[in-house]
Amino acid sequence: MTTEDAPDRGAHFVQSLERGLMVVRAFSADRPSMTLSEVARATDLTRAAARRFLLTLVDLGYVRTDGRMFSLTPRVLELGYAYVASAGLPDVAQPHLEDLSARVRESASVSVMEGDDVLYVARVATSRIMAVSIAVGTRFPASTTSMGRVLIAGYDDTELTAYLDRVELKPLTRFTITDTANLRAEILRVREQGYAIVDQELEEGLRSLAAPIRDDSGRVIAAANVSAHANRSSIEDVRRDLLPALLETTARIEADLASVARRDPAR
Repeated sequence: MTTEDAPDRGAHFVQSLERGLMVVRAFSADRPSMTLSEVARATDLTRAAARRFLLTLVDLGYVRTDGRMFSLTPRVLELGYAYVASAGLPDVAQPHLEDLSARVRESASVSVMEGDDVLYVARVATSRIMAVSIAVGTRFPASTTSMGRVLIAGYDDTELTAYLDRVELKPLTRFTITDTANLRAEILRVREQGYAIVDQELEEGLRSLAAPIRDDSGRVIAAANVSAHANRSSIEDVRRDLLPALLETTARIEADLASVARRDPAR
Protein backbone atom coordinates (compact mmCIF):
# COMPACT_ATOMS: atom_id res chain seq x y z
CA MET A 1 0.00 0.00 0.00
CA THR A 2 1.35 3.42 -0.90
CA THR A 3 0.77 6.43 1.30
CA GLU A 4 -1.71 7.69 -1.29
CA ASP A 5 -3.80 4.53 -0.83
CA ALA A 6 -3.89 4.89 2.96
CA PRO A 7 -7.11 5.95 4.68
CA ASP A 8 -7.39 9.32 6.45
CA ARG A 9 -5.14 9.44 9.49
CA GLY A 10 -5.58 11.22 12.79
CA ALA A 11 -3.60 14.29 13.83
CA HIS A 12 -1.27 11.99 15.78
CA PHE A 13 -0.15 10.10 12.67
CA VAL A 14 3.60 10.18 11.95
CA GLN A 15 3.99 9.71 8.21
CA SER A 16 7.76 9.37 8.36
CA LEU A 17 7.41 6.32 10.62
CA GLU A 18 4.97 4.76 8.15
CA ARG A 19 7.40 5.35 5.30
CA GLY A 20 10.31 3.91 7.26
CA LEU A 21 8.32 0.74 7.89
CA MET A 22 7.41 0.61 4.20
CA VAL A 23 11.12 0.50 3.41
CA VAL A 24 11.68 -2.40 5.82
CA ARG A 25 8.69 -4.31 4.43
CA ALA A 26 9.85 -3.82 0.84
CA PHE A 27 12.52 -6.50 1.41
CA SER A 28 11.37 -10.12 1.13
CA ALA A 29 12.53 -13.61 0.27
CA ASP A 30 12.14 -12.63 -3.39
CA ARG A 31 13.95 -9.32 -2.89
CA PRO A 32 16.57 -9.89 -0.16
CA SER A 33 18.79 -7.09 -1.50
CA MET A 34 17.95 -4.04 -3.55
CA THR A 35 19.52 -0.91 -4.93
CA LEU A 36 18.35 2.52 -3.88
CA SER A 37 16.35 2.86 -7.10
CA GLU A 38 14.64 -0.52 -6.53
CA VAL A 39 13.67 0.44 -2.98
CA ALA A 40 12.27 3.74 -4.21
CA ARG A 41 10.17 1.97 -6.85
CA ALA A 42 8.95 -0.70 -4.43
CA THR A 43 7.81 1.90 -1.87
CA ASP A 44 6.70 4.65 -4.25
CA LEU A 45 9.11 7.04 -2.55
CA THR A 46 11.45 9.51 -4.20
CA ARG A 47 15.09 8.43 -4.40
CA ALA A 48 16.02 11.16 -1.92
CA ALA A 49 13.44 10.02 0.63
CA ALA A 50 14.31 6.34 0.17
CA ARG A 51 17.99 7.17 0.64
CA ARG A 52 17.33 9.01 3.92
CA PHE A 53 15.29 6.12 5.32
CA LEU A 54 17.78 3.49 4.19
CA LEU A 55 20.78 5.33 5.66
CA THR A 56 18.89 5.88 8.92
CA LEU A 57 18.14 2.15 9.08
CA VAL A 58 21.82 1.46 8.39
CA ASP A 59 22.78 3.73 11.30
CA LEU A 60 20.30 1.88 13.54
CA GLY A 61 21.66 -1.52 12.50
CA TYR A 62 18.54 -2.81 10.72
CA VAL A 63 19.98 -2.52 7.20
CA ARG A 64 23.45 -3.15 5.77
CA THR A 65 24.94 -1.82 2.55
CA ASP A 66 28.04 -2.31 0.44
CA GLY A 67 27.60 1.15 -1.03
CA ARG A 68 25.26 -0.01 -3.80
CA MET A 69 23.06 -2.87 -2.57
CA PHE A 70 20.97 -2.72 0.61
CA SER A 71 19.70 -5.68 2.64
CA LEU A 72 18.15 -6.30 6.04
CA THR A 73 20.22 -7.47 9.00
CA PRO A 74 19.11 -10.11 11.52
CA ARG A 75 18.37 -7.28 13.95
CA VAL A 76 15.07 -6.72 12.11
CA LEU A 77 13.84 -9.94 13.72
CA GLU A 78 13.75 -8.05 17.02
CA LEU A 79 10.80 -6.03 15.74
CA GLY A 80 8.53 -9.04 15.24
CA TYR A 81 10.05 -11.20 17.93
CA ALA A 82 9.35 -8.57 20.62
CA TYR A 83 5.62 -9.17 20.19
CA VAL A 84 5.99 -12.95 20.22
CA ALA A 85 8.20 -12.86 23.31
CA SER A 86 5.83 -10.51 25.11
CA ALA A 87 3.04 -13.02 24.61
CA GLY A 88 5.18 -15.70 26.28
CA LEU A 89 4.89 -18.15 23.38
CA PRO A 90 8.55 -19.24 23.02
CA ASP A 91 9.04 -19.78 26.75
CA VAL A 92 5.76 -21.66 27.06
CA ALA A 93 6.30 -23.79 23.94
CA GLN A 94 9.95 -24.78 24.39
CA PRO A 95 9.59 -27.43 27.13
CA HIS A 96 6.64 -28.97 25.31
CA LEU A 97 8.66 -29.16 22.10
CA GLU A 98 11.50 -30.82 23.99
CA ASP A 99 9.08 -33.42 25.36
CA LEU A 100 7.51 -33.98 21.94
CA SER A 101 10.87 -34.34 20.23
CA ALA A 102 12.05 -36.84 22.84
CA ARG A 103 8.86 -38.90 22.43
CA VAL A 104 8.83 -39.12 18.64
CA ARG A 105 12.59 -38.75 18.05
CA GLU A 106 12.04 -36.07 15.42
CA SER A 107 12.69 -32.32 15.20
CA ALA A 108 9.88 -30.07 16.42
CA SER A 109 9.19 -26.36 15.97
CA VAL A 110 6.73 -23.55 16.62
CA SER A 111 6.17 -20.71 14.16
CA VAL A 112 4.04 -17.61 13.75
CA MET A 113 2.97 -15.78 10.60
CA GLU A 114 5.15 -12.82 9.66
CA GLY A 115 3.88 -11.24 6.46
CA ASP A 116 3.45 -14.15 4.05
CA ASP A 117 6.24 -16.18 5.69
CA VAL A 118 6.40 -18.44 8.71
CA LEU A 119 8.84 -17.24 11.36
CA TYR A 120 10.36 -19.88 13.65
CA VAL A 121 10.11 -18.78 17.31
CA ALA A 122 10.96 -22.05 19.10
CA ARG A 123 12.70 -25.24 17.96
CA VAL A 124 14.24 -28.52 19.06
CA ALA A 125 16.37 -30.31 16.45
CA THR A 126 17.29 -33.99 16.72
CA SER A 127 19.26 -34.09 13.49
CA ARG A 128 19.70 -31.95 10.42
CA ILE A 129 17.26 -33.18 7.79
CA MET A 130 17.22 -30.15 5.51
CA ALA A 131 19.88 -28.67 3.27
CA VAL A 132 19.48 -25.34 5.08
CA SER A 133 19.98 -24.91 8.80
CA ILE A 134 16.82 -24.02 10.74
CA ALA A 135 16.95 -21.95 13.93
CA VAL A 136 14.81 -19.44 15.78
CA GLY A 137 14.37 -16.54 13.36
CA THR A 138 14.39 -18.70 10.20
CA ARG A 139 11.68 -17.83 7.67
CA PHE A 140 10.09 -19.88 4.88
CA PRO A 141 7.23 -19.16 2.45
CA ALA A 142 4.03 -20.08 4.26
CA SER A 143 2.49 -21.67 1.16
CA THR A 144 5.02 -24.51 1.03
CA THR A 145 5.23 -25.40 4.73
CA SER A 146 2.93 -27.39 6.98
CA MET A 147 2.96 -24.69 9.67
CA GLY A 148 2.26 -22.03 7.06
CA ARG A 149 -0.77 -23.90 5.74
CA VAL A 150 -2.14 -24.33 9.25
CA LEU A 151 -1.72 -20.60 9.85
CA ILE A 152 -3.30 -19.69 6.51
CA ALA A 153 -6.19 -22.07 7.27
CA GLY A 154 -6.86 -19.86 10.29
CA TYR A 155 -7.68 -16.93 7.98
CA ASP A 156 -11.29 -16.08 7.28
CA ASP A 157 -12.50 -16.42 3.69
CA THR A 158 -11.75 -12.78 2.82
CA GLU A 159 -8.22 -12.99 4.19
CA LEU A 160 -7.63 -16.30 2.42
CA THR A 161 -8.73 -14.87 -0.94
CA ALA A 162 -6.52 -11.81 -0.47
CA TYR A 163 -3.55 -14.04 0.36
CA LEU A 164 -4.08 -16.27 -2.67
CA ASP A 165 -4.47 -13.23 -4.93
CA ARG A 166 -1.10 -11.81 -3.96
CA VAL A 167 1.11 -14.84 -3.28
CA GLU A 168 3.59 -16.06 -5.87
CA LEU A 169 3.76 -19.86 -5.86
CA LYS A 170 7.26 -20.92 -6.83
CA PRO A 171 8.17 -24.56 -7.56
CA LEU A 172 10.73 -25.23 -4.84
CA THR A 173 10.65 -28.95 -5.68
CA ARG A 174 8.86 -31.08 -8.29
CA PHE A 175 6.16 -31.71 -5.66
CA THR A 176 5.38 -28.08 -4.78
CA ILE A 177 1.80 -26.93 -5.34
CA THR A 178 2.02 -24.00 -7.75
CA ASP A 179 -1.63 -23.72 -8.81
CA THR A 180 -3.72 -21.28 -6.76
CA ALA A 181 -6.90 -23.35 -7.03
CA ASN A 182 -5.09 -26.46 -5.80
CA LEU A 183 -3.56 -24.55 -2.90
CA ARG A 184 -6.97 -23.18 -1.94
CA ALA A 185 -8.40 -26.70 -1.94
CA GLU A 186 -5.52 -27.90 0.24
CA ILE A 187 -5.96 -25.01 2.70
CA LEU A 188 -9.68 -25.76 3.00
CA ARG A 189 -8.83 -29.43 3.64
CA VAL A 190 -6.40 -28.38 6.38
CA ARG A 191 -9.05 -26.10 7.91
CA GLU A 192 -11.55 -28.99 8.01
CA GLN A 193 -9.25 -31.73 9.33
CA GLY A 194 -7.32 -29.53 11.80
CA TYR A 195 -3.79 -30.38 10.69
CA ALA A 196 -1.53 -30.20 7.62
CA ILE A 197 0.87 -32.67 6.05
CA VAL A 198 3.30 -31.32 3.47
CA ASP A 199 5.05 -34.00 1.44
CA GLN A 200 8.40 -32.88 -0.01
CA GLU A 201 7.11 -29.51 -1.26
CA LEU A 202 9.68 -27.38 0.59
CA GLU A 203 12.56 -29.80 0.12
CA GLU A 204 12.66 -33.26 -1.40
CA GLY A 205 13.06 -35.98 1.20
CA LEU A 206 11.25 -33.96 3.89
CA ARG A 207 7.76 -34.67 5.23
CA SER A 208 6.25 -32.29 7.75
CA LEU A 209 3.16 -32.38 9.95
CA ALA A 210 1.69 -29.29 11.67
CA ALA A 211 -1.25 -28.40 13.91
CA PRO A 212 -2.59 -25.03 15.06
CA ILE A 213 -2.09 -23.34 18.42
CA ARG A 214 -5.14 -21.26 19.39
CA ASP A 215 -5.86 -18.59 21.95
CA ASP A 216 -8.85 -18.56 24.32
CA SER A 217 -11.11 -17.17 21.60
CA GLY A 218 -10.22 -19.97 19.19
CA ARG A 219 -8.10 -17.77 16.94
CA VAL A 220 -5.04 -19.46 15.40
CA ILE A 221 -2.01 -17.60 16.75
CA ALA A 222 0.81 -20.06 15.97
CA ALA A 223 1.54 -23.55 14.68
CA ALA A 224 3.66 -26.46 15.85
CA ASN A 225 5.19 -29.15 13.68
CA VAL A 226 7.32 -32.25 13.52
CA SER A 227 9.42 -33.21 10.49
CA ALA A 228 10.67 -36.57 9.29
CA HIS A 229 12.72 -38.12 6.48
CA ALA A 230 10.48 -39.28 3.65
CA ASN A 231 12.56 -42.44 3.19
CA ARG A 232 11.81 -43.67 6.70
CA SER A 233 8.26 -42.35 7.33
CA SER A 234 5.37 -42.76 4.91
CA ILE A 235 2.40 -40.38 4.94
CA GLU A 236 0.43 -43.00 6.86
CA ASP A 237 3.32 -43.40 9.35
CA VAL A 238 3.31 -39.64 9.92
CA ARG A 239 -0.44 -39.57 10.47
CA ARG A 240 -0.51 -42.66 12.71
CA ASP A 241 2.67 -42.19 14.73
CA LEU A 242 3.20 -38.43 14.93
CA LEU A 243 -0.22 -36.77 14.78
CA PRO A 244 -1.55 -37.91 18.19
CA ALA A 245 1.61 -36.74 19.96
CA LEU A 246 1.57 -33.42 18.11
CA LEU A 247 -2.08 -32.74 18.97
CA GLU A 248 -1.39 -33.52 22.63
CA THR A 249 1.50 -31.06 22.53
CA THR A 250 -0.50 -28.21 20.99
CA ALA A 251 -3.28 -28.77 23.55
CA ARG A 252 -0.76 -28.47 26.39
CA ILE A 253 0.76 -25.32 24.90
CA GLU A 254 -2.71 -23.79 24.57
CA ALA A 255 -3.52 -24.67 28.18
CA ASP A 256 -0.30 -23.09 29.43
CA LEU A 257 -0.80 -19.95 27.34
CA ALA A 258 -4.30 -19.61 28.77
CA SER A 259 -2.90 -20.01 32.27
CA VAL A 260 -0.29 -17.31 31.62
CA ALA A 261 -3.00 -14.98 30.28
CA ARG A 262 -5.14 -15.51 33.39
CA ARG A 263 -2.19 -14.70 35.66
CA ASP A 264 -1.35 -11.58 33.63
CA PRO A 265 -4.57 -10.16 32.11
CA ALA A 266 -2.65 -7.17 30.70
CA ARG A 267 -1.06 -9.44 28.07
